[in-house]
This record gives sequence, structure tokens and C-alpha cells, in this order.
Amino acid sequence: MDKTKELIDKLGITYPVAYGMDAEAVSELTGAFYEKERKIIQPTGILLRPDRTIVVAAYSSGPIGRFVAQDVLNLVRFYKSREKK
Repeated sequence: MDKTKELIDKLGITYPVAYGMDAEAVSELTGAFYEKERKIIQPTGILLRPDRTIVVAAYSSGPIGRFVAQDVLNLVRFYKSREKK
């Protein structure tokens, strides 16, 4: 809990954050890919609008296809430029 709170404070997160969950059980409930060797669920990247609706989401079972910071910034700039038109 302490490490989770530190991260929330550091990043200024204002939405609910889960921690300490049983990854295998969550995988069984949600269908998310559970990696047995490392005992983890592979992450999903989600880009949200200010109103908290999803702009785009990407799920990957490995390092290929995950969000890269510069690509996300470019995507944000793209969507902002479309709003101005």
C-alpha cells in the first residue's frame, strides 16, 4: 500500500488505483493474458480525454505494440489539432 500511495502522489493520480490483487485470479475473471513465468498480467495502455472517455487503447502480450511516450504525445497533438478545425 505504501509504494502504491507514493506512486499515486508522485504522479498526481486522481482516479481509483487497484493494488495487491491476485493476478491469476484477475486473469481468470477478465480474460487478460496471465504470464505464468513472471506471474503478471500484461498491461493495457489507455489514452483518455479530459472527460475521462477512452480515445484509444492498446493491449499487447509482449513488448511489441505497447505505447511509447513520443508516439502518445504525437497522438495527443494530432487529436488536439483536429479539435481546432
